[in-house]
Amino acid sequence: VRGKKSPRIQGKTTQNRKVTDYFPVRRSSRKSKKELQIEEKKRIDELIESGKEEGMKIDFIDGKGRGVIATKRFNRGEFVVEYHGDLIEITDAKKREVTYAQDPSTGCYMYYFQYLSKMYCVDATKETSRLGRLINHSKCGNCQTKIHDIDGIPHLILVASRDVRAGEELLYDYGDRSRASLEAHPWLKH
Repeated sequence: VRGKKSPRIQGKTTQNRKVTDYFPVRRSSRKSKKELQIEEKKRIDELIESGKEEGMKIDFIDGKGRGVIATKRFNRGEFVVEYHGDLIEITDAKKREVTYAQDPSTGCYMYYFQYLSKMYCVDATKETSRLGRLINHSKCGNCQTKIHDIDGIPHLILVASRDVRAGEELLYDYGDRSRASLEAHPWLKH
């Protein structure tokens, strides 16, 4: 029927209601993944800058000498310790290596890595109270190395590659498979 208007309720308009008209809006108090990552980075930055090393102790390990034992649980992916030493460029590292090779009592605590297309070395040869330099090698270690950037400066850190129990020796794979190294240090095979 043409021309007929639909009936209107006089003075009343129908309005859709929203859930928020009846219940207040609740916001989640959970932090986003990005916020959690930022907080964790700040925490690691502070630990590195302060030199705090917690949850570990030096112990004598049969057949290896000094090693580092976990005194607390480390969860997979958790920061364990910084591999602390002099951050130097590759040319300086090679010169130091030649000098160290002249004294057989000097151990090798040099860790080479690439960061932003440039080769670096952390030289931890100098004896200090820092524990990262004393973590022993194992092909099946419970830690792995990662690069942690603080204001454009790379720091070499160790994180738990699996859950680590208190009382376990902390170990990581040195990654050196050269024939000369294996002949000089047969323990690198394991």
